[in-house]
Amino acid sequence: MNRFQKNPAHFQGWGRVLSAAFFLAVLALFLLGLDSLSGATARQEAEGLKRSILQSAVHCYALEGFYPDSLSYLEDHYGLTYDPDKYVVSYEIIGSNLMPDVSVIPLR
Repeated sequence: MNRFQKNPAHFQGWGRVLSAAFFLAVLALFLLGLDSLSGATARQEAEGLKRSILQSAVHCYALEGFYPDSLSYLEDHYGLTYDPDKYVVSYEIIGSNLMPDVSVIPLR
């Protein structure tokens, strides 16, 4: 063998190590992106639930002349549903003619 030929046995070990390192780096980037995407989706779902609760309360006010005194009233009469294992909803009524204060907190 002359000096211009590469020794395949010498570079074969480094090739495997570099391939494995590259694969792990790509996998880590993929998992970070997936985690970021799921966090953004959870925030959007919480905001959507808050909007739905407020829209149902306004709808109740427009039809009945008062804001509902509890979240269960919206669930029973206006078909509002949500997953209580996934979100904690704070529905605080201020008065029958004032819009309630709504907070939605994701549990995960």
